[in-house]
Amino acid sequence: MEQHAVIALSVIGVVATLCQWFAWWVKLPAIVFLLLAGLILGPLTGWLNPDSLFGDLLFPIVSLSVAIILFEGSLTLRFNQIRVLQKVVRNLLTFGVLIIWAIIAIATHYLLGFTWELSLLFGALMVVTGPTVIIPMLRTVRPNANIANILRWEGIAIDPIGAILAVLVFEFILSSQGYGHISLGHTLIIFGQTLAVGFVIGVIAGYLLGLVLRHHLLPEYLHNVGTLTLVFAVFALSNYLSEESGLLTVTVMGIWLANMKNVNVEDILNFKESLSILLISGLFILLAARLDFAQFEALGIAGFVLFLVIQFIARPVKVFFCTLGSDLAWQERVLIGWIGPRGIVAAAVSALFALKLQDLGIKDAELLVPLAFTIIIGTVFLQGATARFIANRLGVAEPDDKGFLIIGANTVARMIAKSLNDNGYRTRLADTNWTNVQTARMEGLDTYYGNAVSEHADRHLDLVGLGQMIALTPQKEFNVLAGLRYRSEFGSQHIFFLPTDKDEKEGGSRTTISHDANILFEHDVTYSKLASLVSQGATVKQTKLSENFDYSAYQEQYSNRSIPLFAIDNKNKLYFFTTDKVVEPKQDWTLVSLVQEEAEQ
Repeated sequence: MEQHAVIALSVIGVVATLCQWFAWWVKLPAIVFLLLAGLILGPLTGWLNPDSLFGDLLFPIVSLSVAIILFEGSLTLRFNQIRVLQKVVRNLLTFGVLIIWAIIAIATHYLLGFTWELSLLFGALMVVTGPTVIIPMLRTVRPNANIANILRWEGIAIDPIGAILAVLVFEFILSSQGYGHISLGHTLIIFGQTLAVGFVIGVIAGYLLGLVLRHHLLPEYLHNVGTLTLVFAVFALSNYLSEESGLLTVTVMGIWLANMKNVNVEDILNFKESLSILLISGLFILLAARLDFAQFEALGIAGFVLFLVIQFIARPVKVFFCTLGSDLAWQERVLIGWIGPRGIVAAAVSALFALKLQDLGIKDAELLVPLAFTIIIGTVFLQGATARFIANRLGVAEPDDKGFLIIGANTVARMIAKSLNDNGYRTRLADTNWTNVQTARMEGLDTYYGNAVSEHADRHLDLVGLGQMIALTPQKEFNVLAGLRYRSEFGSQHIFFLPTDKDEKEGGSRTTISHDANILFEHDVTYSKLASLVSQGATVKQTKLSENFDYSAYQEQYSNRSIPLFAIDNKNKLYFFTTDKVVEPKQDWTLVSLVQEEAEQ
């Protein structure tokens, strides 16, 4: 049994990673493949049984995992991102919740024949959208900043609201079944108590942790562990004082911490983001593995019709009323109304309440979980497959991230930027030297005036459409610092360096930066050499290779007068020449090189 548990956990981890990788490769939300993997491992093959694997620990593990996911998401919520749109977000989280709750509850009652109490409970569970699916979907869809900020705020903040609503309806069901004597007044007291506990403990915990981080009262190596244990502690304490207030507590704690001045949460955020990916992946597989196909058959066509009502009526109606009078364009409102997938919180909380209601003998309680997964699978599959296309057709999607952030606006940087622009690649040059920036602007280049690794850059340097970085300054320490800063943003394979001198080229850069650093151009080419050649009149030239004039012929003709910079294949894919990756340009490729004038005989 012990060996089987070890194997099962290992398989879940491997399968979850493969699902995330495949989702990245095909540009679809990972939840699609995680749900399929869970269904295959669970009900289809019977190999994975989460209840026997974890026993009574399953739902405590799920609850703590959801707490971490919500805390990580709330750390990204900064008030300055929605200052103009805060009314829309507030509407979505207040009367917008009531609108969609009412529509789903009514549809559930009449389509599936659930009692009003159970219909109201399911409606409360389905008001959530959730960061577990919204954030990965935003990475794929890449909508503009207005849409992304609204959906991210709504997705994270609405989860605890849905959980609190579900608790209140659950108390009503207990009362109606004779398990308690709860009046409306007492229910309102429970609601107020839940809000008070969640906000008070969340604010106190966030403020105290912020003070600890601001004044360096905790060693750096304990920041992540200390934060994680504090999240667990306040979640458990809140739930002990008031049931299901823990989700609100950790959300408030994260938002408070994210908006405190002079508190750096980047390291914590990076750690929590990685942990959240692991937890989300594992949880979706486990919860999908618990499903029973016989229960889906019991739902019949009514479950599918309910999904259509939520997708095409409930969500658009909610967004229509909540965005009235806002500055959002109609295209933005349409995309917000289309995107509203359900995620791990809907799955976990519905499973938890279904178990409790089944123990009480409530009719149709066993159908809550398959119905929830019908909505989750339907919204994720449909929206994941169509949202990018719709965003592009509406003109509210950011451009593909094939552009380059160039650190430096000197002569070398401007030369390479213009070469990239001439071949259809977007660039933005960042420099602290006003003369360089002014010259670049006069040459028609897109620039940012300021330090690319500063807090100001975090707020104002627009990275829309940029997915790669090239460090081209004569300051090697700053190049390294910029590489470290943007490696987490773009990935190490998309970070390029041009060493400043020959000694650095021969090994210093790779050692200082990382073992997989991309060092540009041939072994003897440095920033100093390129700057010298440009000052002597060397120019960039493009050559279309052909069957009669291939790369060997090019090298023979230009001999030592040419430094190949990059090549573009017949599918418009760009390849930089680097010290450790051999590029062999082929027929119909375009070769871009810095060429010296031929010496007069």
